[in-house]
Formats: sequence, structure tokens, C-alpha cells
Amino acid sequence: MTEQPSLSPQDALVALMIAVSVSDENIRTSELVTIERIVNHLPVFAEYDEDRLGVVSRIVFDLMEEEDGLDALFGLILDALPERLFETGYALACDVAAADGLLRQTELQMLQEIRYQFNIDRLHAAAIERGARARHLTV
Repeated sequence: MTEQPSLSPQDALVALMIAVSVSDENIRTSELVTIERIVNHLPVFAEYDEDRLGVVSRIVFDLMEEEDGLDALFGLILDALPERLFETGYALACDVAAADGLLRQTELQMLQEIRYQFNIDRLHAAAIERGARARHLTV
């Protein structure tokens, strides 16, 4: 009998987005609105129970307070997220990071860690990043 992961694939995607948002220790309204919009509109979240947002947020907040919490968080995410959704996860993380129009050093470091953990090719990452930038430009 195998143990079920404590996060669903959708939970793992939400955890990634929240981790990017809290990486600079300041959760911005634009980031929260982006997370909510993504969860409400993308097909990957069609069957997702939005009540899980609070549960997943608490898991991320608790882990980020621990010394090796980021490693533990990535362990949970990698256990729950199928490899075919790694680029999706990175794209969602980029959208949250770009939501307020300013990328801070800590957010860039978090995106770099996600690329590393997911083994995303640099060229693919650049394309994903360029798409996020294009979606979040203002006039």
C-alpha cells in the first residue's frame, strides 16, 4: 500500500504560486488577484476545490518559516506534480512574479530555484518568462 501525497497536483501548482508571492516577504494584492484569476479560469483547476487555497497557503507559510522549509516544500511539490506539468508550474510562477510589474531579487531567485528543481531547459524558460512579461506589460 502506497502513501498518498499530501498535495494534489493542483495544490502543488497553488503552492508554487504562493511560494513566489511570499518569496519577498510581502504578498501583494496584484499577486493574490493573479492567483485567484488563474485558479478560477485555467482548465487545470476545473475540478479544484477553492477551499484548499487556505490549507495550501498555511502549508507554504509554515514551511517557509522553517530552516529547511524550501527544500521540504519542493519535496511535496515534486511528489505531487506530474512532470508534464512542470512547465505549467513555471509559467504560473512567472505570472505571479510579474503580476505587480516589478521583479525583485528574491522572486528571481525563487524562479531560478523552480527552474532548477523542475530541470527546465533555459531556452524554454526564457520563452515562458517572455510570455509572462508580455501578458503583464502596461501602456
